Amino acid sequence: MNKKKPLVIVTRKLPDLIETRMRELFDAHLNLDDAPLSKAALIEAAKTADFLVPTLTDKIDSDVISAAGPNLKLIANFGNGVDHIDIAAAQAKGIQVTNTPGVLTDDTADMTIALILTVARRITEGATVISDRAWKGWSPTWMLGHRITGKRLGIVGMGRIGQAVARRAKAFGLQIHYHNRRRVDSAIEEGLEATYWESLDQMLSRMDIVSVNCPHTPATFHLLSARRLKLLKPHAIVVNTARSEIIDETALTKMIENGEILGAGLDVFEHEPTISPRMLKLVKQHKIVVLPHMGSATLEGRLEMGDKVIINIKAMVDGHRPPDRVLAAML
Repeated sequence: MNKKKPLVIVTRKLPDLIETRMRELFDAHLNLDDAPLSKAALIEAAKTADFLVPTLTDKIDSDVISAAGPNLKLIANFGNGVDHIDIAAAQAKGIQVTNTPGVLTDDTADMTIALILTVARRITEGATVISDRAWKGWSPTWMLGHRITGKRLGIVGMGRIGQAVARRAKAFGLQIHYHNRRRVDSAIEEGLEATYWESLDQMLSRMDIVSVNCPHTPATFHLLSARRLKLLKPHAIVVNTARSEIIDETALTKMIENGEILGAGLDVFEHEPTISPRMLKLVKQHKIVVLPHMGSATLEGRLEMGDKVIINIKAMVDGHRPPDRVLAAML
């Protein structure tokens, strides 16, 4: 007699290969429409599932967790960031939480460098001139951007992604500076020729480019506050491929409107998928570059994420500790 497969509820459409493997291994209920689940639907999923597979669009708060049925053993997040999950509430109820660390490091770092170059060299503005058929021909003083070689890059958050950004940036001739909760190993620092700043304020006031690469936690909410943004030089560029909550988006928008900093490259926003009208106006004026949260959007990355989710679930089904557990104490 075949052993009953555990019920796995997946909240969004995943790559076909991952969904097929899940169907082979588990009683997987898939979201073929790819529409985000309502809170009521998430609560129903938590009531019935043995394993819940949410994404960053799903707010797994204390209400959802308190409604969880006795069979829910694991919330296997499809993604690295877990700020949308109440980890403490899950732990209190005996529900484990896992994520997919390390998978998206290179993809996000690549996009960070792409945004730095796009803002500094006015790439989208130039592409728009071509698509609008407005190009009048080459001129020695037209569409002048800024060289990034020799500029100072301040990385906020020197974890896996921050270090990957630093390695790429060093190849472009940028001078690497960083602020982190803890100073990285001296061998890493020496290899990157990186300068550590214990004071974020002191670092920000000296940088030409600032890249946000830290996780969103209560301690990093509006870490780049209006006061800290005021420390930036007028020619500074801000890039965010982490989480929108780390920057005071309203203050950043106002500063760019007023010409207090040069520009920004953003892949995340406070009220996704809605972008504020003020910010959209800046996009049209080519003062900022925005992308639709696609920093991790590679097929290879999504497949690796799915593999990690499956491994975490399978480990628990087999009576082992899932390898990518996230604990409240870690945040």
